[in-house]
Amino acid sequence: MHHETNLTMIDLPRKKRTRISNLCRLSVRVGSFLFLAASLAACSTIPFPAFNLSPTYQAPEFVVPDSWEGSGPFIKANPSDDALRSDWWELYQDPVLNKLVEQAIAANPDLQAAAERFVQARNSMMKARSRYFPQLGFGFGGNNNRQSDNSLFRAPGEPNTDTQVVMDGIASWEPDFWSKLRNAAQAGIYRAEERAADYGLARLILQAEVASNYFMLRGLDAQIAIYKQSIALYTYSLDVVTTQFEGKIASALDVARAKSLLFATESTLALMQGDRKVAEQAIAVLLNLAPASFNLAPVDTLLTPNFSLPQTVPSTLLERRPDIAGMERRMAQANRTIGIARAAFFPDVSFRIGGGMEDSGLNLLALANSFWAYGSSFSIPLFQGGYRRAQLQQSWSVYRETENLYRSTVLKAFREVENNLTQTYWMTVAAERQDAAVEAARTTQNLTMELYKGGLASSLELIYSQLGTLTTSINSVQIKTNRLVASVALIRALGGGWTRDQLPADNQIQPFGTLQYTGLDKPPPVGGIDVNADFSDRNIKNNNLTKPVIPYVNFSDKNNKNNSLIQPLPPYMNLSDRNNKNNDLTERMVQ
Repeated sequence: MHHETNLTMIDLPRKKRTRISNLCRLSVRVGSFLFLAASLAACSTIPFPAFNLSPTYQAPEFVVPDSWEGSGPFIKANPSDDALRSDWWELYQDPVLNKLVEQAIAANPDLQAAAERFVQARNSMMKARSRYFPQLGFGFGGNNNRQSDNSLFRAPGEPNTDTQVVMDGIASWEPDFWSKLRNAAQAGIYRAEERAADYGLARLILQAEVASNYFMLRGLDAQIAIYKQSIALYTYSLDVVTTQFEGKIASALDVARAKSLLFATESTLALMQGDRKVAEQAIAVLLNLAPASFNLAPVDTLLTPNFSLPQTVPSTLLERRPDIAGMERRMAQANRTIGIARAAFFPDVSFRIGGGMEDSGLNLLALANSFWAYGSSFSIPLFQGGYRRAQLQQSWSVYRETENLYRSTVLKAFREVENNLTQTYWMTVAAERQDAAVEAARTTQNLTMELYKGGLASSLELIYSQLGTLTTSINSVQIKTNRLVASVALIRALGGGWTRDQLPADNQIQPFGTLQYTGLDKPPPVGGIDVNADFSDRNIKNNNLTKPVIPYVNFSDKNNKNNSLIQPLPPYMNLSDRNNKNNDLTERMVQ
């Protein structure tokens, strides 16, 4: 009769005829090692007692005025919460400007560098995050050694060769009881969000700089056109004076005065042409083009803007300026640094396990060739001469510094808005008065010429009238150019259509999965920020400084037949007291 016997692993060695293979023993050892390593890995995700030593963070809340003091011609009469359109440059209805801004966004190297800094910040966060996961490693090595037969201290008959083959693994883990590692990772997230805000600021600055340089160039075009008209008039005046001189009606002094005015105006025109070329070259560099490859055809008339921006209330500005958002994220980083400094006063705990196989040959699977070790460590610094206390005090000071810089950034933003509202308003008033002055000067010039022909006015009066017309006309163009530039500065001060919602969320910062090993050339784009990781494509698009990324389109402006691109591109502290004293921006502390 057959009896079925159930044997355990303990019983097996006691049975003389029962053999346990080396492979079975190895599987037990390796399985135990992998189980423990997996257990350590699971510990990083299983909740365990952890204490966040960072202060509770809350961004300062400022008391700000209910409305702006100034007003301008580009602002609607009724306040609203509407945001600016992100393609604000199209409000000027200039197709050339639209193409220039598109080219700058597509190819500007400084903007692309800002995007790469955001990518680097995301990877820095990932490196900080990796520290609170178990660290696993595997090694394999071998060596063969031979001693001399006459080696010192070598016993007779002792082998003179030695072969060693080792295969081992190791796992270690540091429980983050005091949230030091988590705070470092969270600070990395905030730093990446700050870099995203910096990218938004760099993009806004680029758009505004292209538009400002373009309007300054068009202002120079209009001034050059006026100088050319004046030179034609002065040439005619010189002919008249010369004719009268030949007829014994005018004196040589009259001829010299007419020549002096003509030559001085031609000299100023030459300088103006040089200024225009410099402005054109500045635009080319912003578009990633060599200056020699870029040219804008001149336009005789200056653009007159006709649009209205939503009149936002001052409190919304805090959510619509990338520099304010970036500074707030820096303040959040400093808050997490306090928690890291506090964690230095508490003990560090770590666990470690290692093991493997070692043999003089390739028979690594024998149980007798195995080795292993595991353990844990506990350490706490007792005396460091004030190092940790200084580090903690410094972290508080850094936090207060960022708090002050944040308030300074807010005040600077308010000042920029008020300044540009004031400038656009008074420049509009000045432009209207200056236009009237130009008309009066032209009338005076025409009448003086007729009187001079009839012998009723002197050449000096004629020159004064002509010079007055030139001066008032140039002043009119300069005022209107400055108003265009100020309108761009106003849009930039209001955020240029940027909103805080464009910042990536905390859970979007991680550039790749913890177990992802493919598609690592670049992280997925977030917050509208992407980079080009294709080397050949970058060479084609960015390294040809004579060809624009945006294909050439021949524009024609409805107001001017010459408006075209020739080669475009195209110790917890009391925070409430500081908040009460510093964050009310409407009242004085000293009465």
